Amino acid sequence: MSSVLENAKSHFKSKLSGELQKISVPEWKTDIFYKGTYPFAVESKIIELQAQGKTVEALVESIIAKALTMDGKAMFGKFDKVSLMNDVDPQVLIRIATVINNATTEYQKPEIVEKN
Repeated sequence: MSSVLENAKSHFKSKLSGELQKISVPEWKTDIFYKGTYPFAVESKIIELQAQGKTVEALVESIIAKALTMDGKAMFGKFDKVSLMNDVDPQVLIRIATVINNATTEYQKPEIVEKN
């Protein structure tokens, strides 16, 4: 394996093992934790749903895939999708999804783009 690929893998592994970030959700009386980055394996289903025009489903899927407990364990499972889509305040879901999904867009921030 090339040293460039090894360096790329090492860099990504260090980002994945970084400190969890947190959003407080007072309406749910809880904090949701999330990582600053995710592999394409996690992002692919979300991207696919967006490409199909299923924006709401993509937002919910991103919460299911990325919302973690303080211990770094998944907060929701795939069977929670129907409840999240039908029984939970959409404004709260949008706020959570926005924070979680924007955590992974560091390369889109103007100050970083200008440096490249």
